[in-house]
Amino acid sequence: MISRADTVNLSNMPVVSEKAFVESADAPEDDGKSIGKLAKMFSLKSEAASPRPKGWKITKFEKTPLMSTYLVAFANGHFESLESSYKSPLSGKTIPLRMYSTPDIIHQTAFALDVKAKVMPIYEQVFKLEYPLPKLDTLVAHDFDAGAMENWGLITGRTSAFLIDEKKSDLAAKKRVATVVSHECAHLWFGDLVTMAWWDNLWLNEGFATLMGEVIIIDKVFPEWRVDSDFINAHLGRALDLDSVRSSHPIEVPVPDANQINQIFDALSYSKAGSVLRMLAYYVGEETFLKGVAIYLSKRVYGNSVTTDLWEGIGEASGLDIPKMLDNWILKIGFPVVTVKENEASITVRQDRFLSTGDPSEQDNQTIWHIPLSIKTVDGDGKVSVDRAVVLTEREATIKVDTSKPFKLNSGTTGVYRVAYTPKRITKLGEEAAKAKSAFSLEDRMGLVSDAFILAKAGTSKTSAALSLVNTLRNEKENLVWSTMSSQLGNLKKINWEQSDELRGDIDAFLRHLYKPLVQELGYEYSAQDSPDTIELRTLAISSAAAAKEPSVLAELQSRFKYFQETGDDSKIPADLVKSTYTIAVRHGGRAEYDTIKKVYKNPPTPSAKISAMLAMTATEDPVLIDEMLAFILTDVQIQDTMYFFAGAASNRFARRKLIAFFKENYDKFMKMYEGNFSISYLIKYNFQDLTSDEDAKETAEFFKDKDVSKFNLALAQSLDSIHANAKWLQRSKDDVASWLKEWKQGAKL
Repeated sequence: MISRADTVNLSNMPVVSEKAFVESADAPEDDGKSIGKLAKMFSLKSEAASPRPKGWKITKFEKTPLMSTYLVAFANGHFESLESSYKSPLSGKTIPLRMYSTPDIIHQTAFALDVKAKVMPIYEQVFKLEYPLPKLDTLVAHDFDAGAMENWGLITGRTSAFLIDEKKSDLAAKKRVATVVSHECAHLWFGDLVTMAWWDNLWLNEGFATLMGEVIIIDKVFPEWRVDSDFINAHLGRALDLDSVRSSHPIEVPVPDANQINQIFDALSYSKAGSVLRMLAYYVGEETFLKGVAIYLSKRVYGNSVTTDLWEGIGEASGLDIPKMLDNWILKIGFPVVTVKENEASITVRQDRFLSTGDPSEQDNQTIWHIPLSIKTVDGDGKVSVDRAVVLTEREATIKVDTSKPFKLNSGTTGVYRVAYTPKRITKLGEEAAKAKSAFSLEDRMGLVSDAFILAKAGTSKTSAALSLVNTLRNEKENLVWSTMSSQLGNLKKINWEQSDELRGDIDAFLRHLYKPLVQELGYEYSAQDSPDTIELRTLAISSAAAAKEPSVLAELQSRFKYFQETGDDSKIPADLVKSTYTIAVRHGGRAEYDTIKKVYKNPPTPSAKISAMLAMTATEDPVLIDEMLAFILTDVQIQDTMYFFAGAASNRFARRKLIAFFKENYDKFMKMYEGNFSISYLIKYNFQDLTSDEDAKETAEFFKDKDVSKFNLALAQSLDSIHANAKWLQRSKDDVASWLKEWKQGAKL
C-alpha cells in the first residue's frame, strides 16, 4: 500500500514492513504496472495541489488466511489509536486490540475497546474456536454507509456505533455501542471464519450475530441490561411487523441478481432470523444449542456454509430432527397466529398465517409450522409450571388444560408467533398480569400487550380491548413492559394523525393519565445509583408525557433548555433527557430554538447529541421552518445522516405531507445520492409506510409506476401493504377507540 509518509495504513493483517518510497530503488521505471509508476502519478497530482507536499511510504501487510473478498479492507488517514489486549482462553496467546480514529475523537473509543476486550475471550470459550488472526483493529469513520462492517481483523463503522463520552452519553447510546461491538465480533466467527455460500444464506451471518452478539454474549457482560427480555421489543416485534405483510419474504430468499442483495439486509435476515434461533435455543436448551453451534463452526472453518450445515450441527448436539421442525420457519414466508378456543377441560388451538390486514387467502395460508406452544399453567396452590414439550404440528389440535385456572401460551414470549384468545380470556389474563405477584413474567406481559394491539390491527379483536388491557396495567413497575405499551400506543396515535382534534386530544389525555404518575414518582434527576431500568423508565415516562403535552413536563423541559440557550451550559439537561428536551424545545418553540439546535447539529459534543439534534430539527410545527429543514437535507446533511431527517419528519404530522412532496420533487437527486447505497429502501419506507388511506396507496403506486424500482421493489411493495393495513385498522378502530375514550373520560371525571 502506498501512502503519504505522515499517515497511518491499516488492513486486515498486521504490517510486515513500512519504509520510505524511493522510486528508482523500489520499482523499475519501465514497468507500466509497477508501484513506482503509480506513486509517481500520485506524487505529481498531489504535489501540484498541495502547498506542503509530503514524502511517500510503502506499507506491506501479512498475507491473509483463506477468506471472502467482501471482507478485505484497507484504510489510510491521520489516525491515532488506543490499545488493549486479551489473552486467549484456548491457546494462551495475547491478541492486541486497537481502536483507530481521528485525533479529536480517539478519547471516546475507550468504552468500545473495553467491550471488545471482554467479549472476545467469551466467544472463544463458547465456540471452542480461537480467533485466528494476530490482531483485531476497529476503525471509526466520520462518514459510513452502514452502521458497521465486520472486515476480518479490521472492523469499521460510523461514529455513533463506537463512540461514547462517559460524561455526556446516555444509556441508550452506551447500549448501542456495546451491542454493535459485540455483534461485529460475533461476525468474526459467523461470516468471517465461516461464510455463507451465497447471499440467500445471509441469515446465517446476521441472524447469529444478532442473537449471539446482542443477546447471549452481551448478557454475560452486562446482565443488568436484561437484553434477552429486551429482545422482544428490539427484534421480535420488528420482525413480526415486517413479516405480517403479504410482500414479506422468507428468511432464506433467492438472490438472483445484485439489485436484490442490499434489499435483504432487513429485519427478516437480522431480527426474524435471530428470533427463530432464539426460539430454537429455548426449545432445545441454550447449552445444547451452543454445543450444536460449536459443532457447526468447527466443521466449516475457512469455508462456506448453507442452512443444512447448521441443522446438522444442532441435530448432532440435540438428537432432534431440526430440519423437520425449523425448515418452514426459514424457507416459508410469514408466521402463524395461534387461535385458542376453550373447552371444559381443554383448549383447541389452530394455526393460520397472520397478516396485518387480517385477510389471508387460501393460497396465503398453506404453511403448517411446527410451533413450540410453551404452555404456562397455574395449579390450585398457585404453583406455576411450563410445558415446553408440546409442539403444534398440524392445523388444529386439542390439548388438556384446566381452563378454570390461569394459563398462557408462548410462555416468556420466546416463540415467533401471535396468540389470539377469547375476549373473556384476555380480560382474565390482564387481571392476572396486573397482580403484584403475577404468575406472568415481564416477558409474558410484554407479549400480551403486543399481541393485543397487533391482533386488533388485523381485526381479530377490538382496539378498545387493548386499551382496556393497558389501563389495567397502569400500575406496572417494569420498564420493558412500559416500553411495549408505549410503542403500541404510539402506533395507535400514529394512525390517527389526520383524525379530528377531539380524538387526538382524547388519546393524549389518556397518555397523560398513564405517564404523569410515573414522572411524579421518578422525578427528573438521574443518579449514579440508579439501575438501568430506573433510568430508562424515567426517560420513557418524561418523553412520553411531554409528547402527550403534559403541561408540567413541558414547562420543566423548556426551562432547562432555556438555561442552556441563554448560557451555553447544558449541565441542567441530563444526558438521557437530551433527545426529548431538544425535541420539545423546537416543537413548542420558534426560530430561536430551531437555530440553537441547528448549531448543536453542526458542532455536536457526542454522536448521540447529533442524532438528537437532527431529530429535534424535524419536530418543528412551523411551516416556514419545515420547508427550511427539508431544503437543509439536500445542502448540508451527510448522506449517512439523511435517514434521521426522513424518520423524524415522517413522524411529525405537520411535516409528513410536505416531506412526501419534497421527496417526489427531488426524486432524481435522491436516487443519485443513494446510488449503490444500502439505505434507499429505508428512504422509501420512511416516506410512505405510515400513510393511512387507500387513496395514499393508490397515489404512491401511481408515482412509481414508470420508475425503475429494481433496487427497492421489496420496500415499495411492503410500504403499500402497510398503508392498506393502516387504512383497514383506522376504519375498524376509530369509532371503537372514540367510544372507549369517551367512556374512560367519564369514569376518570376529566
